[in-house]
Amino acid sequence: MKSIKVYIKLCFVLSSFIKINAQLIVDAELRPRFEYRHGFSNLFPDGEDPAAFVSQRTRINANYRLEKLAFSLSAQDIRVWGDTPQLNRKDSNGFSLHQAWVELDLNSNFSIKLGRQEVIYDDSRIFGNVNWTQQGRSHDLALLKYKKEKIRFELGFGFNQDNESISGTVLTVPNNYKAIQYLWLHKDWSNFNVSFLFLNNGLQFINSEDDSNTDTRYSQTVGTHLRYNKSRLNLQSNLYYQFGNDVNSNDISAYLLSLDTTYKLFRTLDISFGIELISGNDDAVIFNENNNAFNPFFGTNHKFNGFMDYFFVGNHINNVGLLDLNIKANIYLDKVSNGIIAIHNFFAEANIPGNNSKQLGTEVDVVYTRKIYKDVVLNIGYSHLFEANGLESLRNNFDGNTNNWAWLMLAIKPTLFKSK
Repeated sequence: MKSIKVYIKLCFVLSSFIKINAQLIVDAELRPRFEYRHGFSNLFPDGEDPAAFVSQRTRINANYRLEKLAFSLSAQDIRVWGDTPQLNRKDSNGFSLHQAWVELDLNSNFSIKLGRQEVIYDDSRIFGNVNWTQQGRSHDLALLKYKKEKIRFELGFGFNQDNESISGTVLTVPNNYKAIQYLWLHKDWSNFNVSFLFLNNGLQFINSEDDSNTDTRYSQTVGTHLRYNKSRLNLQSNLYYQFGNDVNSNDISAYLLSLDTTYKLFRTLDISFGIELISGNDDAVIFNENNNAFNPFFGTNHKFNGFMDYFFVGNHINNVGLLDLNIKANIYLDKVSNGIIAIHNFFAEANIPGNNSKQLGTEVDVVYTRKIYKDVVLNIGYSHLFEANGLESLRNNFDGNTNNWAWLMLAIKPTLFKSK
C-alpha cells in the first residue's frame, strides 16, 4: 500500500500548481467483493469443495484539465484477502497502472489521445472495460478523435512489444495482441443512432519447433451497432462479421447477430427480451482449415450470456457458438434500490459432438442493488445454472452436481479533491 500513499501525495502536490483556468479532480474507489463458487464458469465436479474468497480493488484516479490538454492517471491495487503474509516487508502483490493517458486538442474538432486507456464503444460487445473484473481492461494506444455536433469518429493504433529490444519485434507476452488498428464511426439522430466498427486484429504466431518461423496473423471484424429509443421503447441490435486468419492461419468466416427490446411497462418495471446468435464450429473442431467461430475479442463478455461466465469469458473460443434467448425484468423498488431478474436459455449454434441435443442449459440471475448513501452502493447477486446434456458433453462432466454462484459487493467511490 506504500505505492498508493505515494501516489495520493503526488496528486495533492500537483494541486498546488494548478493555474486559475485548470481543474484537477482526484477520486478513489474501494470495492471488496465476497464470492461463493459452486460451478461458476464450469460444471462442478465430484470430489471437490466449493470456493469462497474476498477480492478487493482499490483505485486512485487523478484527472487534470487545462485549456487544450487533458491528463489522467489511474493506479490500482488488486488482491484477494489473505494472499500476502502478515508482517510482510514488501507489498507489491497487485499494484499496477490501469490508465495513464494524455489528450491534446488539435483544434475545435480533432484531438489525439496517447497512452494506457480504457476503450468502450456502444454496448461494449467488441470493446469494453470489463469493469466487473477487479483488474479491468485497458489498452496501450494512439487514438485520433473527431467530434462535431452529432458525428464522431475514432481511429486507434496499437503496437505491443515485450521490452526495449536491440533487435527483433517478436511478442511473447501471453493473452495480448501484437498490433491492432480500428475505426469507429458514430452518428446521432433524435431517436436513433448508429455506429460502424472496423477492427484489424493482429496476433503473434511463433512456431514451437522453429523459433525463427514467426508471423503476425490478422483477422478483420466489421459491423454495426444500432439503437432506437422513443417513449417507452428501446431497441438495440448488433451485426458483426469476421474474416481473415486466426493465429494458426485458419480462414475465418464468422458472425454475431443480436436484437434486444426493452419496454417500460410501468414507472417501476422494465421488461426486456433478447436474442443473440454467435456462430461456431461443428463438433467444436476447426475442420479443413476453416474457422467459423466468432470471437468477441475485447468485449465486456460478463455483461452478456449470463453472469456465471460460461461463455466467452476466457472460454468457449473456437467452440460450437451460441444461441442465447433471454428475458429480463428490472424492478425499481424505491428511489435508492432496484432488482434484476434474468433468465437465459442457451443452445449451441453448431452441431455438438456425439449427436447430442444443441440445448446447453438455462441460467437464472438475480441481482439486488441499493444505494446506502452518497458514494456507497451495495450489490448482492445469486445465479443458478440448470445444465443440459449438450453442455455436459462439451465440458466432459456428467456428474450432475448443483451449479450456483452467490456474491456480495460494496462499491465505495468518494471524491477526494476537486479544484474550483
